[in-house]
Amino acid sequence: MTSEGRLAGKIALITGAARGVGRAHAVRFAEEGADIIAVDVCRDLDTVRYPLSTSDDLALTAKLVGELGRRVATYEADVRVLSELEAAVAHGVSELGRLDIVCANAGVIAGHGLTWQLTEQEWQDTHDVNVRGVWNTIRAVLPVLRDSGGGAVVLTGSVAAYQAELDLAHHTSAAHSLDGLMKSLAVELAQFGVRVNSVNPGRVLTPLADNDELRPLFTLSTHILPVSWLDPADVSHAAVYLASDESRHVTGTSLRVDAGATHPFKLT
Repeated sequence: MTSEGRLAGKIALITGAARGVGRAHAVRFAEEGADIIAVDVCRDLDTVRYPLSTSDDLALTAKLVGELGRRVATYEADVRVLSELEAAVAHGVSELGRLDIVCANAGVIAGHGLTWQLTEQEWQDTHDVNVRGVWNTIRAVLPVLRDSGGGAVVLTGSVAAYQAELDLAHHTSAAHSLDGLMKSLAVELAQFGVRVNSVNPGRVLTPLADNDELRPLFTLSTHILPVSWLDPADVSHAAVYLASDESRHVTGTSLRVDAGATHPFKLT
């Protein structure tokens, strides 16, 4: 692996990096020359009905990055806890020297059902990880980005930010909230030279969606392109663009990677 690449010389922190889209981000960013701070909780949550990542998953992400000739620092942290994220940032910057890119990617779907069937804890955990976790991530990284003169932040959202999803009101409302948070952050952080954008994917073949608990909710394909599932790398290609200097004047934008799922049309 050479030092050349669209992200050469950059250091990227990625939450939810142990598997799925987060791992794809880590690998693609490394392919483009970035060193990686890989963060994940690496334990299950009681309300999430599918297995979450493990320490072994995070170690595999680190191995894949290392095989590309890039440096990697790992840290196990819960994005719901600011102090844990602050420790992860301090560890990563100490190991790798700086921070240029932040991918707030960690997300869960805790339970499912009609709005009134969701438990209070399922609602709370989904919002705490998917929205509060992003807020905490920004709070943890901002002092470093500000001191270094700026950087790029890429949030992982969902096409649920644009539409309703049956039996997933907590996920849908969190996605709408995240889109608003992205826009507010773009305005507020511009003064520090920090760009903030989001990638909002459709149905991606990751453990979050492709599991026995949630797979039945995604049986109806609404893609207008002839593809049933998106590959995690499809999302990461978009994230590389938003993290690179190619998008140096792009901020406050949500980029849909959804095979046309949110394009207005009627099923026949």
